[in-house]
Amino acid sequence: MKKLSIVAAVLAMVTIGMQTSPAFADDMNDWKKAVVQKLVKTQKYPRAAQVREIEGKAKIRLIVAADGAITAHEIVEATGQDVLDNEIPKLVAKLSPLPALPAGQSDLSFILPLEWSLR
Repeated sequence: MKKLSIVAAVLAMVTIGMQTSPAFADDMNDWKKAVVQKLVKTQKYPRAAQVREIEGKAKIRLIVAADGAITAHEIVEATGQDVLDNEIPKLVAKLSPLPALPAGQSDLSFILPLEWSLR
């Protein structure tokens, strides 16, 4: 039987008025790591997809408030598999709130890649 593996990483970060100091960059890197850790703990592989050996990749855009609340999301690139695509809004709901943004950051929009992979 294949082992389940869920892989995730923050693909791109785009902000409005992001600070550029070295300390802020370190804080942002720590924040990204915390987001990935929460994603890995939260993302589930739908049982129906496991049984049918369905895999897929998606990209979602998240807009996050300073306190970490996800205020909006958009599926930028769907997996094309209904069983996985239907899991995305559930995942976003479970992810919110993310860790609070680094000090001085009021909001953030970024693309988060998702992957469901049987290995």
